[in-house]
Amino acid sequence: MKITPILTQLREQCPTLANRVFAALDLAALQTGAAVPVPCAYVLPTTDVASPNTAQNVTLQTVRDGFDVVLVLEASDVATALDGQHDLRAELWRALVGFKPGADYTGIEYDGSELISPIGGHALFRLRFFAQFQLGRNLTSQLAESWHERELDGLSSFTGATVRVDAIDPADPNLKRPGPDGRLELTFSGDVTP
Repeated sequence: MKITPILTQLREQCPTLANRVFAALDLAALQTGAAVPVPCAYVLPTTDVASPNTAQNVTLQTVRDGFDVVLVLEASDVATALDGQHDLRAELWRALVGFKPGADYTGIEYDGSELISPIGGHALFRLRFFAQFQLGRNLTSQLAESWHERELDGLSSFTGATVRVDAIDPADPNLKRPGPDGRLELTFSGDVTP
């Protein structure tokens, strides 16, 4: 999932963070103890997990995209830090839970939190969130999302069919076994118009 919509949503909806919301790639980099303005938050992409395909002739998979929001709080007073985490967690819920980070996604859901080891007088709290989307299109007018859909897009359009029927009975008495005699008893055509 794209991180920019989440950053924008947090910056606009979390006044306590006062625009101190950043993207990050690695939790270890946050734990180096570098001086950061507090309170602040870092958004880290974490995992995506795909369910098995639910269709036989197309691709339809639900993909769960996860991300973490790591809150960095002043930890000189533990009780104040824990109370601040409680208040900021509620602020994050109001900003993110139900928010759709893209047109193809479901609303974001909360997945739990944990305390990360304090570093340099700062307390770090990790809050996990996720949103889901479907891999595989619903309409052929949409862009292909899998190899199978690209392959199907390359086929020529079905415009119609002609059916010629050579019936088994009545069988030709000159043939040793019953079967089609080579004479067409029925011919019909059907055209498909979009």
